[in-house]
Order: sequence, then structure tokens, then C-alpha cells
Amino acid sequence: MQSTLALEVIPRTLAQNCGANVIRTLTKLRAKHAEGEAAKSFGIDGNRGTIVDMKELGVWDPYAVKVHSIKTAIESATMLLRIDDIVSGLSQKNADGMASAGVATGGGGDDEE
Repeated sequence: MQSTLALEVIPRTLAQNCGANVIRTLTKLRAKHAEGEAAKSFGIDGNRGTIVDMKELGVWDPYAVKVHSIKTAIESATMLLRIDDIVSGLSQKNADGMASAGVATGGGGDDEE
């Protein structure tokens, strides 16, 4: 479900940019796609904001491009999560190191006179 919502950003943005009623246009597009396999090539005309057959307009979005885009997005998200884990681990390690160093020296030496 989440991946469907993520991919819906493309037609939503296209509808917004061409001045169409976004909710009505996306509802019509979903209904058209539900009609069957023959209607899967329908999309939003970026100039007029209407639902049209992309084959008739000569708009082709190859499967390989979609797969590459999705793989790149997944790899980017994974890399960001790994970096976040590393930074979190380093900050946790530094916090633990500071705490143990403070205990070993008697609290930092403020009360030594």
C-alpha cells in the first residue's frame, strides 16, 4: 500500500502542475485503470490535465526506467539508514566514553581545592 501511495506522487504532481482538479483527475485515472488490462496505458495529459491513452500521445515509459528508479530509491534509503546507524552508534559510544571518564576522575575535578 505504501509503495502505491509513493508512486501516486507522480500523477498527483502532474495534475497539480497543469491546473487540473487533483482529486477528481486521480479518481478518474484509478477508475480507468480498474477497467482492465487494455486501460493500463492511460495517464494524465500534462498539457490539458485530462485522462488519455499514452500510446496515442506517443508517451512511452519503459519498464526498465521504472525498475531502475525504484532500485535507486531503495539503495538511497538504505544508505541513509546505514549512515544514521553509524552516526547514532558513534554518538552513543562518545556519550558512554564521556560518562565513564567522568566517573573515573571523580566527576571532572571541580571540587578539588
